[in-house]
Amino acid sequence: MVKGIIVSRSISRGEMRKMTILTVVLSFSVLACFVSQASVSLPDRPAHHTKSGFKNLYETGEHRGFGSALRWLLGLAPKEAPPIPPDEVPPYAPEIVPPDLDLIHHPDPARIQITWIGQASFLIQVDGLNILTDPVFSDRISPVSFVGPERKAPPGIPFNDLPRIDAVLISHNHYDHLDKPTIKNLGNKPRYFVPLGLQGWFAALRISRVSQLDWGQTSFIGDVLFHAVPAQHFSGREPFSFDRELWAGWVIETKQGNIYFAGDSGYASHFNEIGRRFGPIRLSFLPLGAYRPRWFMRPMHMDPAEAVLAHQDLGSALSVGMHWGTFKQTEEPLGEPPIYLRRAMGRAGLRPDEFLVMKFGQTLVLDRR
Repeated sequence: MVKGIIVSRSISRGEMRKMTILTVVLSFSVLACFVSQASVSLPDRPAHHTKSGFKNLYETGEHRGFGSALRWLLGLAPKEAPPIPPDEVPPYAPEIVPPDLDLIHHPDPARIQITWIGQASFLIQVDGLNILTDPVFSDRISPVSFVGPERKAPPGIPFNDLPRIDAVLISHNHYDHLDKPTIKNLGNKPRYFVPLGLQGWFAALRISRVSQLDWGQTSFIGDVLFHAVPAQHFSGREPFSFDRELWAGWVIETKQGNIYFAGDSGYASHFNEIGRRFGPIRLSFLPLGAYRPRWFMRPMHMDPAEAVLAHQDLGSALSVGMHWGTFKQTEEPLGEPPIYLRRAMGRAGLRPDEFLVMKFGQTLVLDRR
């Protein structure tokens, strides 16, 4: 989700036109989850299927209508007290480390190795496979190239320094999770695992190595299984195409343990269900950002305190934060999520090594199972 832009009198007409286009186009994406949730399930299909697409099963009852969305986009809604006092959040400076390319190109297949690229993009290396999650290497996340949220830190691994990519996991089709230039550059060599409704998008790029899954379905590469699991979110890239494509999380079942990638999700009971079905979960990737204002964001984006609850519901041995610090999308300061996370962990009695925040480009190698 991207916050609307309030145009001041000091900018040029050309800038105003560009910003207005962005606000109008991205407003449709922000509103998607609210205008389509009333769809009725079909009696002979799964409960999250509707006549026009898909819906969430884990509703919080906090629906916001078109008017509420416009109030937020235009900056007219009441302000909320921040979870962290502003003077306790220092100016944002992304922590960046040079990628260890020797380690990245020579991983130990008997260990889980991960590198944070940015946003929800990770390189996961396990059982001889190199797996990318929601890869975004573009400078902006937007339907147009000339304006939109701009990257605040370069990709943790330059695209040309990536190892061979065997699999790509896509959680949903929002621009900060499905990046057309990146997918075109990856081409038809990897196997793509995507939720229902996205195969046609890839076919238009002449990409055929696509496994399209519904919640509860499984595909594989060799001995590694890829399970599509529920999430509470929404989909849509163009106006009036809301929720026609499914959104999902993924569980990667490996010899070194199960790995959970949440994609984007509000906090709901599905985390507990995923933990019960796939536990023990050795490693989880959980979103931390794009959570303010809470009155608007809560149904579809959890905050760090809820990410701690999700970590506990999953029974995850280790969780890693994502979806923060890469693009300015909502009202919270870019540097707030890690501070908020540490305080939430302290209140919950978690050890510091149970839920980590990585640096851009950092590689983490888990101990042998």
